[in-house]
Amino acid sequence: MSAPALFRLAVERGDLEAAGELFAEDIVFHSPATFHPFVGRDTVTRLLAEVIQVLEDFRYTDELLTDGAHALIFRASVADREIEGVDLLRMNAQGEIADFTVLLRPLSGLVPFAQAMAERVAAAGLQTARL
Repeated sequence: MSAPALFRLAVERGDLEAAGELFAEDIVFHSPATFHPFVGRDTVTRLLAEVIQVLEDFRYTDELLTDGAHALIFRASVADREIEGVDLLRMNAQGEIADFTVLLRPLSGLVPFAQAMAERVAAAGLQTARL
């Protein structure tokens, strides 16, 4: 089974440890709410734990696969607002998730998500990196 398929299963089960094991040590995570990315397996795994606390009724609805990238489309809610998003996963030569980009819409859902995440990220001591 591919890393994206295993990642989807892990997230759907709420098994963040299993999801984190699929990340490359130097994974780069591009957030919809920050300009600079989060870098590193530990940081991204901890960030994912915060995201799971903010998003309600999270569910994957579709998947798209292309050469070198796998998109997992999802729906969720935050602060009583429905959002749609995409987890765009790119693998390295070892088959690990090396680059992870999240896209969210609409803005009316992104704003409360970004506000909630800013508080959680600060409290957890997580920081972005300038690459």
